[in-house]
Amino acid sequence: MYNSILRGYSISNYPKQAFSIFSNLRTKKGILLDQFSFITILKASSRELAIFYGQTIHGLALRCGHLFFINVKNALVHLYSVCGRIFDAQKLFDENPETNDVVSWNCLMGGYVRFSKPVIVIALYRQMHRSCLTPSVTTFLTVLSAIGEVGDSLAGESLHGHCLKVGFCFDSNLVAALIDMYARTGNVCSGRKAFNEVVAKDVVLWNCMISKYAESGLLEESLALLRLMKVHKVKPNSTTLVGLLSACAASGAIALGQCIGSYVEEEGLPLDVVVGTALVDMYAKCGVLDKAIDVFERMESKDVKSWTAMILGFGVHGLALDAIRLFSRMEEEGFRPNEVTFLTVLSACSHGGLVVEGMKCFERMIDEYGILPKIEHYGCIIDLFGRAGLLEEAHNFIKSLPIKGDATAWRSLLSACRVYGNVELGELVKGVLVGLDNEHPTDSVLLSSTYAIAGILPDQTRMLATETDTFKDTRIRSARKKEDKMLKKAGYSTIEMDSGV
Repeated sequence: MYNSILRGYSISNYPKQAFSIFSNLRTKKGILLDQFSFITILKASSRELAIFYGQTIHGLALRCGHLFFINVKNALVHLYSVCGRIFDAQKLFDENPETNDVVSWNCLMGGYVRFSKPVIVIALYRQMHRSCLTPSVTTFLTVLSAIGEVGDSLAGESLHGHCLKVGFCFDSNLVAALIDMYARTGNVCSGRKAFNEVVAKDVVLWNCMISKYAESGLLEESLALLRLMKVHKVKPNSTTLVGLLSACAASGAIALGQCIGSYVEEEGLPLDVVVGTALVDMYAKCGVLDKAIDVFERMESKDVKSWTAMILGFGVHGLALDAIRLFSRMEEEGFRPNEVTFLTVLSACSHGGLVVEGMKCFERMIDEYGILPKIEHYGCIIDLFGRAGLLEEAHNFIKSLPIKGDATAWRSLLSACRVYGNVELGELVKGVLVGLDNEHPTDSVLLSSTYAIAGILPDQTRMLATETDTFKDTRIRSARKKEDKMLKKAGYSTIEMDSGV
């Protein structure tokens, strides 16, 4: 009975309650705690990441002799793994290694995956294979994740063959892991073959294949698979479309995005928070602002992300005042903006030249909502001053920042100096950037453009560079020469033509 109570709390939303019950049971006479009591309390400790309490249970289990039960040992290995104590997990695993079963290996390999040590995971799997233990589905899921992180396509194909040999390739989760592994190793076609081999595909498997096509830039294939999904009479859900819409937004594939929007309408899918927000984001980033507004207003429900996506849409289209009005409406309807929302509003103010409104928004973020600014928020304010020609204000603002030595902020000011041809400040900023040892060819291009806009000829530019006090230090001069030799990569853009990006 007591174990049932412990287990109930350990799997509930309040696993910490199991700690007090376990402690009370220890103090009562006539109640003996068995291995199941220890397994249950260790699982609760794992969920709470209560490493110190777990170590206490470890000592108690050792004194009571319960550590000889393999399930108790496995629960401890899992606890140490999820709490980031991978070396303690390895040490415990190495004690009496002949007793380790497949769960023991799975717990340790899972810990190394969390610890970002995929090479060790693959090595452990090979050791396990040599010990003649039969791997489980969990084993394959863990090792496939490690192979995908390493990017070893050959090892992935070998493991795929092993999955076929033991008959696990019809498990939906395992096939999804195979698809993910092949996509991460740049072989999405092999992932499609694994997908095609499954007869009864659920919506999770369809979603996985569609999203991997989209992430690989194969948007046409994603859309074709979405249509095939309809032929097989599998009803899509929000997850099916979100990844595809995000890929369309990132690549500017408006034709495909509109096809997906039409698909949502044809299938009568509800414009919930997830699908609606993804559509708003896609339409706004692809330049169809009217459609984004229409979807936003028709959404059944909205959250902070929905409002933020629409505010961002107004901002990127240069409609700063509309962005501020929507922000005010968001607050009136009882939604609390987060740091991303404020970032989109500040960006809109920057592009719209609304200095006063931007500074009010920045101050409200700190004073009213208690959000600490990040470097991105500071960057928007610097850009706001720079675009408005308030270069000295921008310079003073950078000097007052609590985050010192950020090259992005100084580079933003250098860009503003180029726009207004402020050579003196531009040289000063360039010197600071070189002093930060953050070399980038863009800096030299921006400074050269600043000279050009100021009407200074190339030979005069060189004379100014030798006379300025900014580069008197020998170390900075040598760094500057080194930077001037750097090559700037050519920029490029993508457009959609003939239904292709």
